[in-house]
Amino acid sequence: MAHKKLHLPEKDCAACGRPFAWRKKWEGVWDEVKYCSQRCRSQRNAVQA
Repeated sequence: MAHKKLHLPEKDCAACGRPFAWRKKWEGVWDEVKYCSQRCRSQRNAVQA
């Protein structure tokens, strides 16, 4: 049976500001996740400067 992912928690990316949803791979570290993608994570210093 397929499940729809309607009620997943969301956060706003610290680099680009876009919302992103919870993923299974972030299950244990969801509180520490700040960026929506590897690209945003690698550009974090450029945004803060």
